Amino acid sequence: KDGGETLVASVAGVVQRVNKLVSVVPVKSRYIGQVGDVVVGRVLEVGQKRWGLDVNSTQAAVLMLSSVHLPGGVQRRRTYEDQLNMRQLYSEGELMSAEVHQFFGDGAMSLHTRSRKYGKLRGGELVCVPWVLVRRMKHTHHVLEGLGIEVLLASNGFIWISPECPSNPHQDLEDDDQEHDWTPPAPTPPSPQVRESMARVKQSIKALASCFLEISPDSIMDTYQKSFSLGQPIASMLLGDSPKDATETARERRDRAQGNKMSDD
Repeated sequence: KDGGETLVASVAGVVQRVNKLVSVVPVKSRYIGQVGDVVVGRVLEVGQKRWGLDVNSTQAAVLMLSSVHLPGGVQRRRTYEDQLNMRQLYSEGELMSAEVHQFFGDGAMSLHTRSRKYGKLRGGELVCVPWVLVRRMKHTHHVLEGLGIEVLLASNGFIWISPECPSNPHQDLEDDDQEHDWTPPAPTPPSPQVRESMARVKQSIKALASCFLEISPDSIMDTYQKSFSLGQPIASMLLGDSPKDATETARERRDRAQGNKMSDD
């Protein structure tokens, strides 16, 4: 306590409240996973019936061959042929999304991709930010309205930006009726306008992180629109006072939310 009833944390970070428990998570810290978190990782190695992934944690995460979604969605026992084809599915250096399934005894995370919404990430850009700044939400995939861009706000601070994928309600039926191989189709190159929007979204996320502001779809759009209205060039959004100016609307939204929360308490 600071002379009275004011509590002062010993570290600088983000305040987290669980009922009456108040804690501060340092901004510069390794990702602390929870079961059910959606993460983005980079494949470090391909081992026997498993992949090792960098997920910004203290230890490499593990993805077992038995925990992946096989091409075609087939449900069967993994064979020796599947082990030989592991690099055709995920090879070293590739990015992928997955969900935290459980933890091993040594604290390492076990991941799974038993859903079509997880898997290899291609045709986009990766942004790395402090994981404590990413807002925890029920859904992690968000479409930025009017931009044709989709962002994956992974809980470990790895944010994936890609062109919006057109939804096809008959995709699952078509996939199950045809033969599959291990290699997914190459993504369609985005248009110059979409690439420019992706670059501004990337800079908007970096600007929020540099000002230690919470990263969410609303704050990203606020920063994007503010920087566009100010006429800030994409290459100059992180120079000088540009991040502070671009995130003005996001800070106002944060202050209003904090004021409403204090009035409710």
